[in-house]
Order: sequence, then structure tokens, then C-alpha cells
Amino acid sequence: MEDKKTGTVQDTFIDRRTMLKMGVAGAAAGGMLMHGASAMAADEKKPVGNYPAGTEGDSVFMGLTLDITGPYSAQGADQQKGYELAIEQLNAGAPEIKKISPLTKKGILGKTVKFGVADAETKPNTAVQAATRFIHDNKAMVVSGSTSSAVAIALQKVCNREHTIYLPAISGSNETTGVDCQRYGFRLCYFAYTACKAIAPVLAKNMGKDRKAIYLVPDYTYGHTTFDSMKEFTEKEGWTTVGEQVHPLGAKDYSSFLINIANSGADTLVVIAYGADAANSIKQAKQFGLLEKMQIVVPYMSAFLEKEIGADIMQGVYAATGFWWTLQDKYPIAKDFVAAFEKKYKAKPRDSAYIAYLQTALWADACERAGSFYPPDVIKAYEAGEVRQGPIGDVTFRAEDHQGVINFPIVRGKKKADMQNEDDYFEVVEVVDGRKALPEVGLLGCKLGDYI
Repeated sequence: MEDKKTGTVQDTFIDRRTMLKMGVAGAAAGGMLMHGASAMAADEKKPVGNYPAGTEGDSVFMGLTLDITGPYSAQGADQQKGYELAIEQLNAGAPEIKKISPLTKKGILGKTVKFGVADAETKPNTAVQAATRFIHDNKAMVVSGSTSSAVAIALQKVCNREHTIYLPAISGSNETTGVDCQRYGFRLCYFAYTACKAIAPVLAKNMGKDRKAIYLVPDYTYGHTTFDSMKEFTEKEGWTTVGEQVHPLGAKDYSSFLINIANSGADTLVVIAYGADAANSIKQAKQFGLLEKMQIVVPYMSAFLEKEIGADIMQGVYAATGFWWTLQDKYPIAKDFVAAFEKKYKAKPRDSAYIAYLQTALWADACERAGSFYPPDVIKAYEAGEVRQGPIGDVTFRAEDHQGVINFPIVRGKKKADMQNEDDYFEVVEVVDGRKALPEVGLLGCKLGDYI
């Protein structure tokens, strides 16, 4: 079926686990452009992953594994918008993309980018099945998308085995670029260690150094590593950790956990829960009367939490996030991104769309700098440490663990009376220097494998 307005071709089929939507953006560009000394003819390189088969036509395929359903579905829907905007701009050779990927003309290396979307359901097995189909059936040259770190780590491992580059969208666990790092995986977003290291001194300065904190922790890798990092950095600032309440992902009833929190003697509730879990737990904490006694902190905030719980609860709450749209007032590329997103979707972008957009642009940049889609060459282009301008300043990747070096804001919820419009939920307290927030190389146990 063809969308007459956009020219996008959509093919849809349903199996018993997943819905796959195929999107084709733009028209085919000219012949393949070969840049740089590393560029070689396809027949001179040993086949790796889907190279050269996935590059033989006039297009390349990007497989997107997104949480269309499940507790992180709001973030998945936002990611899809970010990917689609970036792909549309790439295929059009838009100036917004060229500011981030200056070698881009139209498409990537002259090829149109096509994409498909599969529902990961916030389940590692479902995501792996979808990625495997993209790789085998669609000859995907890259797989991207995640919100759950359990999903991201599983996808990273299967893509590494298949010699296909994997780009997580959201993945907060320290382990993604720590002990579970892979040669074919590149995480761009901020994560537990960096968020907690950055927010802890802000909390101590604004809330005091003698706080007693209790934690609401989702029971998977993201939750546990965020708790460990938050405990480490807040205790360095003088806070006392009273305890943690560990809950299953996708829990509906938090009453038993909230009773324990109410009886803990804590004055600060640190909500590590993410997505629908964060919204549901905070709403129930309000119903229990806990928010009259405790102040909330959200060290790694999910997109749309502010809308789901409302300004009355969010006011005064300190949080770390990957992006906030008012940064457009300070950063010209952020202004470009927000304007293009608003024009296309009639909404403000959140950090999930922002990371999806930027991951796509930086993949294009790595391919252009490599002068090829040959996976080892693209990986080495990422590892070269070339600094590009992103929406919040400089952005690059560390060669040693493939962690993105990216700035991000610490925000505080506004009073409802101070909001200038329906999306004006936060003031930016500071923009964190991403390089200073990173752990030392090797601290989290990353050991990258071979290129082939």
C-alpha cells in the first residue's frame, strides 16, 4: 500500500508473536559514492554479515525493534518517530542531517535507506526473533531500537554473532557497554553510571546531604545497576541508603512495596522504575499519602512520565533525562530537530525520539567516513573518535567500549502555575558534560571481541 502524501510503501504481515511494518522512505538516489582511502570494491572484501548482499541494490535496509506494546510502548512509539524523521531527512539530503553527518548527500553512500518496524513487546526473546528475521529475510545492514536493557543486551549479542551492527536506542544498564559490550554494538545514550554520577551532587546541593533514601527498583539489569550506581554516588555525598524494594517488570499493584516504603523511615523515594512502571508506582505512592512525607527523585527518567503523572506531582522533582526540548533555546541543532519534529508530528520530541534520530544520523556518518557498508570498516570509523555536532553539543564514541560521549540535562519539575505551555514541565538545572560523567575505561569490565 502506498501513502500518496509521503510516497512511503507499507507492507504488513502478522505472525503469532510480532507485527512487522515495512517502510520505504524517499526515492532511489544515484550510484554508490565511494569516499576515503579505505573504500574497496565489494569483491575485494570477504563477505561479513550481510555484506555485500545487503548493499547490492540501490537501497540498504535498517531493522527497527521497538516496544510497540508492553510497559515501554510510549517510548517505543516516540523512537519510531525519531527514526522515521532521520531516514526521511537522509533520503532527501536535508541540511539538518548534513550538520551532523557532513559527508551525506542523498541517502547513505548514494543508497536509499529502507526500514522495517517489529514489535519487541519489551521481551528479549521476541526482539531477538524480530532482529533475526530482519537480518536473514531483509538483509539488514543495521538493527536498532530498544528501551529495556535486557532487550538491548540480548539484541547486541545476536547482532554481534551475525556480524550486523546494532545500535541501542534507550538502554540504561551499566552492563550494555560494560561486561556485556560487543564489538558490533554502539550505545549512544547516557546510562545508569553517568546519570547517577551527574545527579548526585545536584541533589546534595539542593536537597541537603543528610537525606535517607529508599529505592523502588525494577527486577532486571537496568534496575539493579542503576540502584548500585545511585547508592554509590549519593552515599559519597552524605546520603544514607535505607533499603530497596525490588518489583517485577510490568507490575500493576505496588501496594506491598509501598507499605514497606512507608515504614522505612526514609524521607526520599528514589524511583528507578521506568515507563509505565514509574507512572503507576508514583500514582499509587500519591494515593498512599507517601508524597506528603517524602520527596521523589528520578535518576533516569522515561519520556512522558511528566504527562502521565501530571505537573502537580512532578513539581520540584529532580531527574536526569537524555534531552529536553527547551534546549533549542541554547543549541542551534536542537532547534533544527525540535522544529522538524514538530512540523512532522505536531508534538514536542522527547529523549527517546532524540536518541533514535541521532543514532541514525551518526550511523550514516560512520558509513560515509568509512566509504563503505563493510561492517569492520564502519566499526573502525565509529572507533576513530571523530567528534560531530549533535543537538546538545559535541558527540562521539569511545573506541575502548563503544559508549557514546554525549551531553544530557538534569531537570527539575515546574509548578503548574509557572508552565508557559502544556509541554513546559521542566526547567533545565544544568547540562552535564558527557565526557566528565563517564567511568574510567575498563571500570565496568568491557572486553570487545573480534571484528570478524
